[in-house]
Amino acid sequence: MRTSRERAVSVGLALALLLTGSPAVAEPAAGEVLFPVTGGVLRLRPSTMEITGPALVSAGVDGLGPVTDLRRDRDGVSWQYPERGYRVRAGVRDGRLRVTVHGGRDSLRWPVTGADPATTRLAVPRGEGLSVPVTDTWWAERLGSVPVSGGLTLPFWGQTVGGRGVSYLVSTEIGTDLAVSTVDKRLHATAEHTFTDRTPDYTVDFGLTDGSPVAAAADYRRFLAARGGLGNLRAKIKANPAAEKLLGALHAYGWGQARQVEGVRRLRELGIDRLWLGYDGTPMSKEAVTEARQAGYLVGPYDSWDNAQDPATADNPGSVWPGKLWPEGCVRKADGTPETGFGGRGCYLSTAALPDEVYRDRVREWTANGADSYFLDVDAASELFDDHSPAHPMTRQQDRANRLKRMAYLSGERRLVLGSETAAGWANQVLAFNHGSSTPVTNALWKAQRDKANWGAWYPEAAPSFFFKPVELSAELTRFMFDPAVRVPLYQTVLHDSLISTDRWELPLSKLPALAKDRILLALLYNVPPNLVLDQGELDRHGERIAELHKVFSPLHRLAGTEAMTGFRWVDGDPKVQETEFGNGVLRVRADFSTGCVRTSRSQEKYCPSAW
Repeated sequence: MRTSRERAVSVGLALALLLTGSPAVAEPAAGEVLFPVTGGVLRLRPSTMEITGPALVSAGVDGLGPVTDLRRDRDGVSWQYPERGYRVRAGVRDGRLRVTVHGGRDSLRWPVTGADPATTRLAVPRGEGLSVPVTDTWWAERLGSVPVSGGLTLPFWGQTVGGRGVSYLVSTEIGTDLAVSTVDKRLHATAEHTFTDRTPDYTVDFGLTDGSPVAAAADYRRFLAARGGLGNLRAKIKANPAAEKLLGALHAYGWGQARQVEGVRRLRELGIDRLWLGYDGTPMSKEAVTEARQAGYLVGPYDSWDNAQDPATADNPGSVWPGKLWPEGCVRKADGTPETGFGGRGCYLSTAALPDEVYRDRVREWTANGADSYFLDVDAASELFDDHSPAHPMTRQQDRANRLKRMAYLSGERRLVLGSETAAGWANQVLAFNHGSSTPVTNALWKAQRDKANWGAWYPEAAPSFFFKPVELSAELTRFMFDPAVRVPLYQTVLHDSLISTDRWELPLSKLPALAKDRILLALLYNVPPNLVLDQGELDRHGERIAELHKVFSPLHRLAGTEAMTGFRWVDGDPKVQETEFGNGVLRVRADFSTGCVRTSRSQEKYCPSAW
């Protein structure tokens, strides 16, 4: 039974909304506000923040306390929870329900998704993207809890409910985590935003979508485009014509002979007329760079501005910086201690501490050999820091702005064809390519890579076994990272025509030979280049296979590399047979992971990649 106060609030709100042209389309039920969105109506209950529509969009939250100051204005509805210190505003924006919570303390676990018994799948942009059955609770522990900024490649997730879907778009992703858990033997996904003076606002947009496995990604693409946040690869090529050489190019890191004049000539003899060729450590000579550029290749160094080490003991030249950047430039935690760098190496170097002239001097030095491309590790991956150093204080929002500024310098002022790691959505406009977004990863991968006896070490210098030694992944990692039945192109649906994406640089095709065929099919299906690692031995073993792959991939990518991904489906509902479309019919690709073969609309001839 409702109290007299609840009845008064409900009737009074309904009357006010109906008289003033509010989002309400009919008299609300008890304590609900109705919002007409694209595809239907969403009902929000201020007392608990439960949202319903054609399905349960979010379960409610306990312990919010009484609702006060419930009122309507021209932009929507607002109210407060004085016991929690929250102010809430809800309204319709671009056909979605947008809810913003402002708080100065505490955290809010909401929305709580997956509680509707009709929910069948959860779509999460881990790497390229996963769509997992909500009854498969194996995924709960593996997906776990991750920051939306850094743990997801794009700040959204989606649910399939019956034959329809719901998208959850988080535009204030800094300070928000997404946790997947098991409730009543089904997967639930719950976001949690921590309110601080640096992250006081939390905004989620709720959209009703169709039942496509990539519907939430298509909705996020529309959201990003409406905010002016969607880059365009054709425009990037127009601004820097060298970027056109990415179309049809495989990506490879060269070692030993492969980064010398003789190695480049051997690649040309194999018929490879497009290639992105990167290198780490010892740079390529001017002569080798000239040979590569004449062959039609892009050439550039791998660099990182995220790590600083003691010059006396540094394990690579890229972590050595002038002056007192070590250790005074380290990011500092709230307790004043430095943030230890990745893999326990040195410290994370604060973007607020690294002067423009220092990294610009490095770029001039590292491209003096004629390199026309650059790979800047980490910067685009959303690993952001609050820096508590009194000498260079910084918020995560400022960190992101600093990274965008220096990436824009590389791709804009220096006109280098720029790539970075993973490339979260916020970085898509300043990059031409990324390495790392293709495959979802978990902490189990880092554990496997620390086992040098099995995975390989960073020597010999001419061909480090870390890259070249073939390994077999555990069953758990294979399922998480490469099972085609749960892989879906969320990232490509959003960004295929903005930048070119590949796998991680330490996961070339030959590193995981048992999985090479499936990975090639995924690359062709998504119209993205496979990543390779090359030296003389690799060319001896796999040169003909690489040439065969280039012959198949290159024309498809030249045709559709600048087109949007406009379709994805499981053929006849079978996740083992998948079809993509680019440019509304410019190219269609169908991959059958049961047979290990692919067909395209360009040529009906079946291609079945050979084993590696």
